[in-house]
Amino acid sequence: MRGSCLCGAVRFEVHGPLEHAPEACHCAQCRRQTSHVFVGVNVRRASLVVQGERNVTWFASSEAVRRGFCGMCGSVLFWQPTLPGYEFTSVSMGSLDPPTGMRLAKHTFVGEKSDYYDITDDLPQHEKF
Repeated sequence: MRGSCLCGAVRFEVHGPLEHAPEACHCAQCRRQTSHVFVGVNVRRASLVVQGERNVTWFASSEAVRRGFCGMCGSVLFWQPTLPGYEFTSVSMGSLDPPTGMRLAKHTFVGEKSDYYDITDDLPQHEKF
């Protein structure tokens, strides 16, 4: 699986099988960063190979999470907990080259979603993770 930012300054590959399905996060932080919802898939950090890593800018959005985006074009790329021993990074589904072969599995932080849209699918909805 491969992906990149809009300008191509950051490219990445995911080696090995994925263990999780994508999730849509409706929290206020994700909405503000992406202008809607963040849809990402958790991949093992050891499986993620980033080219152009010097172009990734990290923003600490809380004490436990940082968000990675391309410092050149601003594309949202990664959501990464900074908890010791945590082995996963969430990769933005929009940055992945299709076909992904994946389907959205659930919605999280639905209590924080904005009022301008409805969730109209039958997927599970959670107040938190």
